[in-house]
Amino acid sequence: MLVLFSCQSGGAQRESAARAEAAKQSVPAKISTLAGMPPVIDARNMYSETGPGMLSETVKNHPPRVYVPNGGSNSVSVIDPVTFQVIETFRVGREPQHVVPSWDLKTLYATNDLNNTLTVIDPATGKKGATLSIDDPYNLYFTPDGKYAIVVAERMRRLDFREPGTMKLVKSLPVPCRGVDHIDFSIDGRYFIATCEFSGELVKVDTAKMELMGKIVTRGMPQDIKVSPDGKVFYVADMQANGVHLVDGDEFKVIGFLATGKGAHGLYMSRDFQHLYCANRGEGTISLIDVATRSVAKKWTIPGGGSPDMGNVSADGKQLWLAGRYHHEVYVIDTATGVLIKRIKVGRNPHGLCVWPQPGRYSVGHTGILR
Repeated sequence: MLVLFSCQSGGAQRESAARAEAAKQSVPAKISTLAGMPPVIDARNMYSETGPGMLSETVKNHPPRVYVPNGGSNSVSVIDPVTFQVIETFRVGREPQHVVPSWDLKTLYATNDLNNTLTVIDPATGKKGATLSIDDPYNLYFTPDGKYAIVVAERMRRLDFREPGTMKLVKSLPVPCRGVDHIDFSIDGRYFIATCEFSGELVKVDTAKMELMGKIVTRGMPQDIKVSPDGKVFYVADMQANGVHLVDGDEFKVIGFLATGKGAHGLYMSRDFQHLYCANRGEGTISLIDVATRSVAKKWTIPGGGSPDMGNVSADGKQLWLAGRYHHEVYVIDTATGVLIKRIKVGRNPHGLCVWPQPGRYSVGHTGILR
């Protein structure tokens, strides 16, 4: 008779089983999302479907372009990112703030804040389309289920939930703060947090109910906001505090602060999901925040100075594009080295530029927050 013996002792077997159980528990559970929202594929990284070159069928034939809203010139400059040349500039409404991709990735919108209009741009051709009348569109977002567009009406102190496409008003939600301007959504899409620049506050909103859940005070002038890949912390750039607040979204409380540089403003995730780029507009630098350690890893300086504001990362992740707000130019930065590749002159006061196409399945708005 053949007898098989285990080479592990009882203690070793128990230790091995304990390690296996610990490894099992370290894998996050499946995320229960907002009804109608595309599933979170990787609970450890909500951006897992936005890696280099992961273009959807909807956008893969769109011509590579960078759309730059020039707030002081009432125009949009269109840049060919291969040649770094401005190939077209077209007029839009008064003070365009951002160029925003729709949830279904089929349309871009220039938000003409002081003109109360949206200018439609066809990303398949790069051409200007119709003009839509919309109250105070400082910024524009879309709920993760694609059900609503959210117009951020900054001067009116409102968040207007509208039907995508038609932009028909569904519900107007007043906010108890001043200067509401930027938004990001929780990993499950069930709530979002909005920054209030002029009162130094954040508000939390239930996505499905379109109702306020709470308000907290930070300090200074909170600007852009971006949630970490694992959904556990919201990073909030603060232009007056010269750094980034760390906010636990579920508990809705500030849990830390990172000094990045003067005039911290725009926040963008790297394509390897290891760093969050923070544009420090007041000193012409970009800080790299390590999202694993929640610390500032390094800082890049724009030679000769600049005013890096808002933008995005190229589809392959190799370039960071940022508007130079007060220098009337656009910066192209090598993400491997931090070296400035190009300065491109555009119109006056460029702001929320959109690099297109972007990897991902759907857009929640702003200058291209895709998931």
